[in-house]
Amino acid sequence: MMMESRTREIKDSPGMWERIKKNSLVQGWLVLLLALFFGSALASVQLSLGPKIEMNKLNETLSKVPELVLGASRAHEMEAKNQELGIEPMTIEVNKNNKRVLYNVYKTTYNGEINGWVAKTSGQGYAGSIELLLGLDPGMELITGLFILDQKETPGLGNKIVTEQWRKQFINKPTKNRLIVVKDGADAVNEIDAITGATISSKSVSNIMNTAISDLKGQLISGQSSNR
Repeated sequence: MMMESRTREIKDSPGMWERIKKNSLVQGWLVLLLALFFGSALASVQLSLGPKIEMNKLNETLSKVPELVLGASRAHEMEAKNQELGIEPMTIEVNKNNKRVLYNVYKTTYNGEINGWVAKTSGQGYAGSIELLLGLDPGMELITGLFILDQKETPGLGNKIVTEQWRKQFINKPTKNRLIVVKDGADAVNEIDAITGATISSKSVSNIMNTAISDLKGQLISGQSSNR
């Protein structure tokens, strides 16, 4: 009789795993340990892939420079004739509000003459950082190209900033006035049509470009930039 009672007591009592599941303190430690484990794993992956990712971005940047300065058709024509632009990378230092901002800029030349500039710049988008390449004419009076190098915007909405159809409206826009994003159809020379459902992403790209143009225009034209 005593044996049956003891057996029933063991069966009725919760097991160790059940007790752990009901213990909020233990659950908290398990979550913390799992977070640390997966965080460390992701950090290790990022460290190992980081240099490769940056090298891929650099190669992509250099391959896009001629098109961003000359336009796709002329760049392809030069390539077919085995003609190459001279590409000189430089770092431009801009002092803003007692802070130092560095830009990677590529000066392009052909037969000893400057053909234009390509600036690499970035800023905050809707879902994360947006990194882009901005093409400018020799006098920095016109935008000659735009390429989105990296973005994390919403699929199907904000990530449409990468499409050629949206990007091409920036070409030949003058730099003397700030770019403005509108929802009801661009009429003015400095207006840009927003992507439907992604006004923030559209404005982010325009603001990043406005900032870079404002920072670099005087530096590159006047020759007072700090080149490294």
